[in-house]
Amino acid sequence: GKIRSGGVAMAMQGSGISGVDVGSATIKLNDDGFYALTIGAADMGTGCDTILAQMAAECLECDVDNVIVFGADSDASPYDSGSYASSTTYVTGKAVEKACLELKDHLCEIGAQMLDCAKSEVEFTGQGIETLVGQKSVSLSDIATKSMCGNNISTQVTVSHSSPVSPPPFMVGMVEIELDKETGQVEILDYVAVVDCGTVINTNLARVQTEGGIVQGIGMALYENVQYSDKGAIAENSFMQYKIPSRLDMGKLRVDFESSYEETGPFGAKSIGEIVINTPSPAIAHAIYNATGVWQRDLPMTPEKILMSLPEEL
Repeated sequence: GKIRSGGVAMAMQGSGISGVDVGSATIKLNDDGFYALTIGAADMGTGCDTILAQMAAECLECDVDNVIVFGADSDASPYDSGSYASSTTYVTGKAVEKACLELKDHLCEIGAQMLDCAKSEVEFTGQGIETLVGQKSVSLSDIATKSMCGNNISTQVTVSHSSPVSPPPFMVGMVEIELDKETGQVEILDYVAVVDCGTVINTNLARVQTEGGIVQGIGMALYENVQYSDKGAIAENSFMQYKIPSRLDMGKLRVDFESSYEETGPFGAKSIGEIVINTPSPAIAHAIYNATGVWQRDLPMTPEKILMSLPEEL
């Protein structure tokens, strides 16, 4: 009395709101040679503090442990539109990249003065400034000390960035279900997702975001129902009535990434925050259609709705 079938869906999203969102970052060389990165985007569990620190470390050619991140504080942080609209990695990340490049230029200028040569004759090495010829060098700690006395060049840089475009990430989701003809119950057996979010900055964080978004999408597709009484009271006012999927409801989740390069993004990155919730509902609806011949148009696709829509000959 059960039918197994598959469904597929493709989706696209955006990377921030073009011409609107603003991301800002402040990067500072501390007096001990470490860096302090201050951002206005809040880490809501997406790992943006880690990702932005990784970007800064890549730009400044140092270990990520050498970058101290100060999270969003509206009294102290540079302005940022906020962690919404899939914008943080793409918009704020670009601000971090620009700020680090500007800071490197300032450090080269201070280092050149200390080495008594032109800025064009030195390069940034990650550990300090070194001459192109003769191998003379000064360390970051020395530059930090020099910046405290008789110095007119800032070792703290703040940059804001806003993008005129919003390059879309893409995702395909494929699901295998088992549908019980007697009850209308749908069980997820296997879900495979492939995401193109440009260059993946942190594979582990991108993977868990994708898995979490898929689980949320499955909940939206099959479980999470909101009903009101005639007086406006919500029937599902606790987790006893408002069902969200648990790990036991998920079957197998498989995630892979198709790498691409987005020229306008930091290190070629696009967003991943919201795209990952978009494919479960249409993919599951497609699978239910393949099993029953009936399209489900309302969410959630509960067993009752499915059972009531089944043709008698099924």
